Amino acid sequence: MAFRLSVASRTGAAVLGGYALAHALPVALLALLAVPPSEGALAAIQLSFLVHVAAILWCFAARSATRAWAGLLIPALLSSALGWAVL
Repeated sequence: MAFRLSVASRTGAAVLGGYALAHALPVALLALLAVPPSEGALAAIQLSFLVHVAAILWCFAARSATRAWAGLLIPALLSSALGWAVL
């Protein structure tokens, strides 16, 4: 039963935490760069796919479900705060 809960938690982290990180990180990175808005939007969309795939891989490579959640939510919160502060 513990194994199933761990897999369910990692899946939740991959879906929810990966989604949060995939939207926050590209915005924060592009907010720091001086690019035209149209190019920035396109780059953010493309980068978000790579970030989400990396987040999914991270969730199932982490030692525990707690580390998987922390490894996604902490950077997502920091990226959101940075993007909000810069924009």
